[in-house]
Amino acid sequence: MARVCAITMARNDDFFLKRWVRYYGSQLGRDNLFVYLDGKDQHVPTECEGANFFICDKLHGDRIRGDKLRISFLSRKAHELLDRYDYVIGTDADEFLIVDPLMGLTLPEYIASYGVRTTLSGLGVDVGQHLELEERFDSDRGFLEQRSYARLSTRYTKASIIAKKVRWGSGFHRVKGHNYRIGKGLYLFHMGYFDMERVQNRFSDRDHLSSGWTKHLQRRARTIYLVSSRKARVWDKWTGVARWIQTLFRPIYAINKPAMFEAVLIVRIPERFKNII
Repeated sequence: MARVCAITMARNDDFFLKRWVRYYGSQLGRDNLFVYLDGKDQHVPTECEGANFFICDKLHGDRIRGDKLRISFLSRKAHELLDRYDYVIGTDADEFLIVDPLMGLTLPEYIASYGVRTTLSGLGVDVGQHLELEERFDSDRGFLEQRSYARLSTRYTKASIIAKKVRWGSGFHRVKGHNYRIGKGLYLFHMGYFDMERVQNRFSDRDHLSSGWTKHLQRRARTIYLVSSRKARVWDKWTGVARWIQTLFRPIYAINKPAMFEAVLIVRIPERFKNII
């Protein structure tokens, strides 16, 4: 069996960290999770026993500089882990790399069967709240029990899995100096803007506002409006279309990132994903 671990870095994000540890722990084992907390004022969340937590000095800077410092830090940690593991998964705490249940494989089984040479990506699925059909989030229930709509997004088709000591670009969006491959039946579910109430609360979060996140949060909230106003397409057909487009086309400014020409593809998430996260 392939040796696979997962890493992330977070600050003031207990809500997602608990769920990140729960999901990746179920796939990889909690002893193979490495979580770095940004700042000595942080604490290890409850319900995260068994994962490896490290409380670090705070990485200072605005959103852009902070992103660069964090990814440089995590790339170095991934290099160290690749001396012990075959593959390292790197994601933000609100991102969940999921194998389609139809594949019948766990995440490490899928990665091993794919034969990753340098990097592997899941197709980006940016989940939003349908304001007319879905209610406020109930924390006692799973994400996908309550959210059924998403935008297929190049922004979240990230170079999440690495097999070599390469350098991630900010936010895991690419691997510097290398192309990317999107695995069939592999998806990166982004849950950061799945609930309007949580997005609005983050607008007023002092830590984010002081780091220049306001415009970023407003831009990401657009996913909620898109899934609420656009017709949802059939998942199995349109995820295939999106994967094909993103594999063939690149933006002019970054040939190792996917492109989809600003196409807005809203899909309904199938029932088979409901109980995964």
